[in-house]
Amino acid sequence: MTNQEFELCITRIKNGEKGGLKDIYEAYLAYIFRVVYDILKSRENAEDITSDFFIKLWEKASSYRPGSGHKAFMTVMARNMAIDFLRKHKKEELSAMLNDLGLGSDEDFKQAPPGLNTFDKPTENEVVAEIFLQTALNSLEEAERQIVSMKILGELTFKEITEILNCPMGTITWRYQNAIKKLRRCGYE
Repeated sequence: MTNQEFELCITRIKNGEKGGLKDIYEAYLAYIFRVVYDILKSRENAEDITSDFFIKLWEKASSYRPGSGHKAFMTVMARNMAIDFLRKHKKEELSAMLNDLGLGSDEDFKQAPPGLNTFDKPTENEVVAEIFLQTALNSLEEAERQIVSMKILGELTFKEITEILNCPMGTITWRYQNAIKKLRRCGYE
């Protein structure tokens, strides 16, 4: 979805048209889920926050400033919602949850979020490719995985990632380059 298409959808949302939200939902469900999951490491909580994200987008559509980059806008909102979720829970509960989940299991990524590809059955090659990709992504550190997700899946610039993560540009590019080297070792170009 281009910035212009996103802005048209936001205008439709501001006019009370649910179709605008539906178009954004269909285009970005998997991306927002991934951003949230990378922080929460819990499929169930990521699904909840992803659903809440689209409700909040409906409510906060007027806060979007045209020309400011819609992917960065959505990434910041989703990331902040996930971080707020973590802050609301006691540290003991969070530690127990992360230990129980082993900081996120491979099973969480093997299934698409609800409503995504429910009618398409993946081919054997697609399943093998997905497992191979998840293995490669799991070889990355959390910060590297987050940057790769934003850069490649979110198509964000390094400048946008720097602003979102509030981290120096040099650190972002260094982590990205390290992640790409690791992925190349796993057979990805």
